[in-house]
Amino acid sequence: MLTVFGSVALDTTRTPFEVRERVMGGAATYASLAASFFSPVSLIGVIGNDFPNSYYTLLEKRLNLEGLVRHNNKKTFFYDSSFDYDLSHRTTNLTELNVLEDFEPVVPKEYVDSKYLYLANNDPDQNIKIISKFKNPQLIVCDTIEYWIENKKASVISMMKKTHGVVINDQEARLLCNSSNLIKCGRQLLSYGPKFVVIKKGEHGVLFFYDDVIIPIPGYPLETVVDPTGAGDSFAGGFMGYLIANKKEDTFNDTQLLKDSILMGSVMGTFAIESFGTDKLFEITLSDILNRFELYKKMLSV
Repeated sequence: MLTVFGSVALDTTRTPFEVRERVMGGAATYASLAASFFSPVSLIGVIGNDFPNSYYTLLEKRLNLEGLVRHNNKKTFFYDSSFDYDLSHRTTNLTELNVLEDFEPVVPKEYVDSKYLYLANNDPDQNIKIISKFKNPQLIVCDTIEYWIENKKASVISMMKKTHGVVINDQEARLLCNSSNLIKCGRQLLSYGPKFVVIKKGEHGVLFFYDDVIIPIPGYPLETVVDPTGAGDSFAGGFMGYLIANKKEDTFNDTQLLKDSILMGSVMGTFAIESFGTDKLFEITLSDILNRFELYKKMLSV
C-alpha cells in the first residue's frame, strides 16, 4: 500500500481562455489519484467545512480516506492563480492556508504498515516527523517547494537524507543547490543520501540521476494543454504507482524499471493538464494510460 501525505485543496485557476473556480486540487490529491491506477492508495490530509460532499464521494471511490480529516470550523486550503498565454508562467493571486495552518497529521493504525510513502510539498519538519510513524517503509519519496527551501533549507536537506528518492522541479533544484547547472544540482541532491533524484523540467521532460548514471528523458509532445496545475504531483503519483506495481527485490538497481516509472509519471502528468483540476484523472481508464505509455516508449525508441 502507498500512503500519500500532503494537501487537499480547492483551487481557482485563471487562464487567458477560461476561469474555473474552487475546483478540487492539492498536491496529495493529484498524486494519490495518479497512483491509484496502479496501487492501493491511502491519503493523509485535511479538508474544511466547505469541501463539497460530491468531491469527497469521488475521492472515496478511489482512495482510502481514513487519514483524511474534516475540520468543521475552518475552510479548506485555497489557492488562486493565473497563467499567461503560453500556459507555462504562473502567478499566485491568493493563498489561504485555512485548515493547514495548525494541522497536526495523525497516521491511522491501518496505515502504519505501509511499505511505500510519498511526502508531498509539506513542511519538511512535518514530513520528517511523520516518517517516524511508519514501521518499516521500503520506499520513501519526497518533493518540496520554493517556500520551504527559502525558509527551512536545513530541514529540507534533513528530510531528503531520510528518503530513497527526491522528485523536484528545475527551479527548486537550482534554488536549493545554489547552482544554475542542473547536472551539478542532481549530483548534489544525491550527495544528501537518496538513491535517486528526478529533476522535472516541465514540457521539456526530466533528468534522472542514479549513482553515476544521468538519463535525460524528453517530455511527451502534448497537443491540448488546458490547466498545467498538478502536472508535477501527477507525475510523482504515476511514478510511485508504477514503480510499486512492478517492484522487484532489487528495484533500486533496476535502471530500466526506474526509467519506465519515470515515463509513466510523465504520462500521468500529461493527462492531468488536459482539463481543469483533477477532472481528467477521473475520466481516463487504465487502457487510456497504457496506450499513451506504449506510444511514448515508441517515440523514444526512434
